[in-house]
Amino acid sequence: MPTESTFLLAGLFLLLAAAGWAMGRFGERDDEDAPPPLNIDYLKGLNFLLNEQTDQALEHFLRMVRVDDKTIETHFALGSLFRRRGEVDRAIRIHQNIIARPDLAAEQRDQALYSLAKDYLGAGLLDRAEKLFVRLAQGSRYQVQALEALGGIYEQEREWEKAIDAGQRLEVLGGRSLALQIAHYLCELAEAAAANNDYASARKYVKKAQAGRPRTMRGALTRAHIARDTDDNKTALKLYHRIIDENTYLIAEALPEIVAIYEREDATAELESALRALLKKNPETNSLVAYTAIVNDLGGIPVIDDCVEQYMLNEPTLGEFVELQQLSTGDKGSNASALAKVRGALSKLASATPRYQCQECGFSSQRLLWQCPSCRNWETQRPASRVQFDTVLQHSITNR
Repeated sequence: MPTESTFLLAGLFLLLAAAGWAMGRFGERDDEDAPPPLNIDYLKGLNFLLNEQTDQALEHFLRMVRVDDKTIETHFALGSLFRRRGEVDRAIRIHQNIIARPDLAAEQRDQALYSLAKDYLGAGLLDRAEKLFVRLAQGSRYQVQALEALGGIYEQEREWEKAIDAGQRLEVLGGRSLALQIAHYLCELAEAAAANNDYASARKYVKKAQAGRPRTMRGALTRAHIARDTDDNKTALKLYHRIIDENTYLIAEALPEIVAIYEREDATAELESALRALLKKNPETNSLVAYTAIVNDLGGIPVIDDCVEQYMLNEPTLGEFVELQQLSTGDKGSNASALAKVRGALSKLASATPRYQCQECGFSSQRLLWQCPSCRNWETQRPASRVQFDTVLQHSITNR
């Protein structure tokens, strides 16, 4: 039985055929006795479609495009519908067939090339799609769309220099700022250079990334990592502290690095003082400090341990598993032991649940991803501020 999409496809062709017939019937014609141009081939094609004979319909319309200029737009519509239905191989055949016409107008050729490039992109043939989009980006009426598509391809292939070039050209033509994502492209280059111990190039890329507006916090974090890796602890600490002061959501990334540096330098007293000043200034960061400590197993520093203890005592969901009163009463030794056991359990639980979530689409991951794999937006992930008990609770309820 024909599907709804088949009826829509057939309806499209019927409308186009009727429009052509009406123009021929009521428009100006040199020969008044000539029959209206309602092509019987349309009816044959419609019959194939309504009987779900898609391959026969495709072959039929491909034959039509070679002999009738008036059917080209209809074939563009057919190719687009095939692509949207996931039948990209059929869409590719249609658009390749149109391009093969020797008498095709330049505008129609660009339209066919753009459609074919989208077919290739939909089929995952990135190299072929890139070649066509590069051609279309050289002054065609699809220049902006081609540059947008190229940016996406270069992101997937991690060709950051090409992505920067496409983004800068798109800024000029499209009249909109791409400073944030270009800054991320530069940070990608900086991180790759640092991984190869080319710290001079890495610093240059970061400097360029931070020269734009809006500035990405990734640039500051990358600078801090470079300083850490080159044993410039003074600069690294300064940058990590600035990251925490300016943008608290990166505490989850910066705090473990800060603790590690202070511990290496045997200066935990300075860390204690700095963290207490931070929490006094921004009390709302207490839970994020606690969560970061639990996830990364940071302990032995009084201010951090205090944050974790208050977090556990104030977390109502823990009542499903632990008698909280036992944690806040009794002798000091048993209290510390009980807290340590709960903290260890929380650490295991946190390591098995997503730590970051995209604010745009909700995609979750265990580590910070600067570009969301789902919605492809940059710098939209934020860390959790509490251990996610939902899965455990559901499991507990199911097994009762």
